[in-house]
Amino acid sequence: MDKIELLQSVPLFSILNKISLKKISEKMVTRSYSKGKMVVIEESMGRTFFLIKSGAVKVTRMSDDGREVILAMLGEGDFFGEMALLDGEGRSANVVTIDDSVLLSLQRGDFLYILESYPQIAIKLLEELTSRIRYSDQQIESLSLSDAEQRICIALIRLAEELGQIKGGTVTIKNLPYHQDIANMAGTSRETVSRVLKSLEKKRFIARRGRKTTIRNFIKFCRLFS
Repeated sequence: MDKIELLQSVPLFSILNKISLKKISEKMVTRSYSKGKMVVIEESMGRTFFLIKSGAVKVTRMSDDGREVILAMLGEGDFFGEMALLDGEGRSANVVTIDDSVLLSLQRGDFLYILESYPQIAIKLLEELTSRIRYSDQQIESLSLSDAEQRICIALIRLAEELGQIKGGTVTIKNLPYHQDIANMAGTSRETVSRVLKSLEKKRFIARRGRKTTIRNFIKFCRLFS
C-alpha cells in the first residue's frame, strides 16, 4: 500500500481528493522501527505527527509506583502525536512499537499548515479526539467497577477494536500483545491474564493459535463482559 492509498483508508484524510492527498503524502517521511523501539518519550517536546503504515504500537505512562500503564494499542491507519503539536506542550505519554513498524511522519509546521489548508481535516480531528475522550471515560468507569477477570475481558475488547479484523461476527487479532502488556492494560498480573485466557478458551469464547487470537462471537462477548 502506497502513501496515497493509506491516506484514502484513514477517516481523517479520506474526505480529500487524490490531488490533495498527493500534496500531503509528499510532505510525509517514511520511518522504520524495529519491535520494542521508543518512538515518543513522555514529557519530551513534540515536533512530529505519526501515522501507522504497518505494525503496531502501545501508548503508555508510568504510574507513581513505577508500573507501566497501557492507555491504548494502535495499529495500521491509526495516528498519534497530535496533542503536543496542537498545544505546544510536552508529550503526554510514551509510544513504543510492539511489532516491527513503518510510520509516516509529518513535522509540526506541515501538520498545522494542513489543518489550516483543509478545515475538513481539522473537524475530523476534533471528532476523533472527542471520541477518544469519551472512550477513555467509559474504560475508566468499567475498569474501576470490575473484577480482574472482567477487566481482562474489557482489555480484550479494546484490543479487538483497535487491532482486530472483523469477519462474520468473529474478530481475529493476528498478534495478540504479550500477557504482561495485557496485564498492564487491565491492572492485574501476568499470571492472572494467563489463567483467564485459558478459561475463556476452555469455555470456547476465544480460540488461540500462537499469538493469533479469535473472539468467536464478538457481539455476545461484548454483551457479557463489557
